[in-house]
Amino acid sequence: MNQATPTSAKNTLLEEYVGELGPSPAELAAALGPRRSSATEPPRGAAAEPGLASPNLDMVMRIPVTVKIVLGSTTMPVASLVKLGRGAVIPLDRRVGEPVDVVVNGRVVARGEVVVVDEATSRFGISLTEVVGPSSSDRAS
Repeated sequence: MNQATPTSAKNTLLEEYVGELGPSPAELAAALGPRRSSATEPPRGAAAEPGLASPNLDMVMRIPVTVKIVLGSTTMPVASLVKLGRGAVIPLDRRVGEPVDVVVNGRVVARGEVVVVDEATSRFGISLTEVVGPSSSDRAS
């Protein structure tokens, strides 16, 4: 039961995430500095062409980020924590079937449902159901 996401849907998620959280390609190019070849740079004061920032944007697109899927959480006193051992069950704040959070570098960017990617190897994956916009605290910063 492979629930592969079409490439256009992946690009949409990436574009939404970058649009909400990151600078535009022109801002990235300005922050990363001028290109080495002066023959391809526009004269000062000229409008930059969209394709000129692509080498710098390609470099940014290769930056690794940490992606975590959060099944749930709980709070417990330290006394209970130290008593945990093999086979202990920790109840979480989510129920079976509720969406799980997709967290990138500490920020929730999407929600989805757990799916079986490959039954033979017991591999799971996440089918995205919602892309989360920036919170009001993110907009203020």
